[in-house]
Amino acid sequence: MSAVAALTDAERARQLRRAIVASTVGTTIEWYDFFLYSTASGLVFARLFFPESDPLTGTLNAFGIYFVGFIARPIGAAIFGHFGDRVGRKTTLIASLILMGLGTFLVALVPGYDRIGIWGAIILSALRFIQGIGVGGEWGGSVLLAMEWGRHGRRGFNASWPQFGVPAGLLLANLAVLAFSLISGPDFINWGWRAPFLLSLLLVFVGLWIRLGIIETPIFQRLVTERKVEKQPVLEVLKRHPKEIILSALVRMSEQAPFYIFTSFVFVYGTGALGFDRNFILLPVLVASALGFIMIPLFGHLSDVFGRRPIYMLGAALTGLWGFVYFGILDTHVAALVFIGIALSLIPHDMQYGPQAAMIAESFPGRLRYSGASIGYQLASVFAGGPAPLIATALLGAYKTGFAVAGYILVCAIISLIAAALMRERARTDISIEYDEAELTPTPARASAPSMGT
Repeated sequence: MSAVAALTDAERARQLRRAIVASTVGTTIEWYDFFLYSTASGLVFARLFFPESDPLTGTLNAFGIYFVGFIARPIGAAIFGHFGDRVGRKTTLIASLILMGLGTFLVALVPGYDRIGIWGAIILSALRFIQGIGVGGEWGGSVLLAMEWGRHGRRGFNASWPQFGVPAGLLLANLAVLAFSLISGPDFINWGWRAPFLLSLLLVFVGLWIRLGIIETPIFQRLVTERKVEKQPVLEVLKRHPKEIILSALVRMSEQAPFYIFTSFVFVYGTGALGFDRNFILLPVLVASALGFIMIPLFGHLSDVFGRRPIYMLGAALTGLWGFVYFGILDTHVAALVFIGIALSLIPHDMQYGPQAAMIAESFPGRLRYSGASIGYQLASVFAGGPAPLIATALLGAYKTGFAVAGYILVCAIISLIAAALMRERARTDISIEYDEAELTPTPARASAPSMGT
């Protein structure tokens, strides 16, 4: 009898709570690290690492390095996806957390252009790449840890908690920037921005302490026991499920690209085009993040009731319309209206982000789920999240209006609506079985069961 089979209902419930806490805290730390960089890109890096450029070019250069992290995310998804499907969810998650934390900590130590010239930007790019690798492996494992411990009928709600780490990480990152901006004052550009990056090392130790206390998911333990672990899960999922991977990436266009416009590009638009202080822009972004604490689990739960696709498609449609309302509000230059517009900006995003984790993860059978879900999810980073601030900045420079950016958001929403309509609804599918149709045909011999990570 396996260790999981021997657990009582009360013990399983306790393990589920531990898995959700471990996933949520871990993703919060990882996204704190990632968003810290995105916030600093708009506020600091253009002046610190590209001081000889004009403001627009410097911002584009800073967001270019920012994009490097998104290019690395699918690579991290493939690397960690392989090990997540081979040696287990828990061990892989611990490795991704360590990698991400060290990369963020070292960003605080990078000298500016005035000390080492262009080498500062080169080192920053390398560390951003390391960050991207870590984030690429984090999401899939965190979602599976929460989802595979949960009961049938509540997967959308359970899987939404790792998604909760995004607004929590965004909130912590912006709070840290705001706090040290107030503490350092005019010296924020010199040393104040580095302090939040240094704090990431402490958060990593907290995350490791929590994750070391959980055990492997029942579904992976069953795969090991039944000797169904794939020898090459990444190659196998690319061969068997290319449609699911592509749709998982495209369905994120209306969620990911607008998110980085509303949380990163807004600093450029708010301080540059509108003339507001950076701390004024930070405050409503904090409010928007805090609203996600309620909205993301709520919409995850609603996807258990009504299905993933209806909730997701409603959010995508609202996102396409919201872009025009958003920039219309910001362009009034009325401080109170601008504050409200930014504070409400992430609600259509949250409608998608709540059910998204379960919707994507359910598209793949258990033995390929870490690889397939991670690659599909992170592939969107290359053409959705990563380029979004660059495209938005370029559109603003070319057309001198935020409505050009709103048009870009609308295009993203249309693409996602089509992709969501083509995805299969699996909200009520039993994910403990290998339900891919390709199982009906003979497959290459799978590897012998590996030892479980501890």
